[in-house]
Amino acid sequence: MKKNQLLKIISILAFCMLTSYACSSDENNNENDGGDIADTNYDITTILSKFDNVDAVSYSVNANTVTFTTTDLPNHTSPYWEITNPLYEEYTGTNPDWNQNPNSIGEQNVTFTITLNPEEATTKSTTPLGAIGIARNGIVFYNQYAGPNNQPLTTEINSFDQNFGHPDGSDQYHYHIEPTYLTSTFGKDAFLGLLSDGFPVYGPLEDGETITNDDLDEYHGHISVTTDFPEGIYHYHITNEDPYLNGSAYFGSPGNITD
Repeated sequence: MKKNQLLKIISILAFCMLTSYACSSDENNNENDGGDIADTNYDITTILSKFDNVDAVSYSVNANTVTFTTTDLPNHTSPYWEITNPLYEEYTGTNPDWNQNPNSIGEQNVTFTITLNPEEATTKSTTPLGAIGIARNGIVFYNQYAGPNNQPLTTEINSFDQNFGHPDGSDQYHYHIEPTYLTSTFGKDAFLGLLSDGFPVYGPLEDGETITNDDLDEYHGHISVTTDFPEGIYHYHITNEDPYLNGSAYFGSPGNITD
């Protein structure tokens, strides 16, 4: 065999070996790039302590579910309290179009039974009007619509008090958007509560960056590491634009809510 032919064969073999190694390395890197972080082996048991010592809430664990019962009475000021209540405060917000609705804060008896091991649902369930989750201070979360016909919050948002909540016609106080009492108390990157499917809700910051709708999927969440879940978990984020909290459907399977 001629010398130049031998050199050509050696060069081809060397190129193939390098290409094979590079492909193998890329595959290994992809397996460790965080794309499959935490998979679906979620357990939210450790987050339950965030609800300890909250006057409005009690909870109990039974096998793989947790049941929350809340009076839905906020632990912060509002013009929607009766004027004799120590937490009554006139509106101190910054909305020039603020207009108090005719309702007031009334004690409720809302019960959530939520899985401790949430996972993505094969068939997604649309969120209803009314309670879809519970904040860490016992106040219920509502979705991004105003009743009774799933109207945008454009007008209703003008009745939100200085802590961005308000009561509905049954005097059930609730949050549709960022609960500023909680984000000012615990931080804008903090755990704020749970939706009925068991997945946690976090504030509008993550790793020091403001989360926008473009960072989230159609259900208004994503998978990443959080302070409470260092191995990663799917979670929702509050943002400052519609749909604010949830994209009209739960990522997981919702539990039972009674009120």
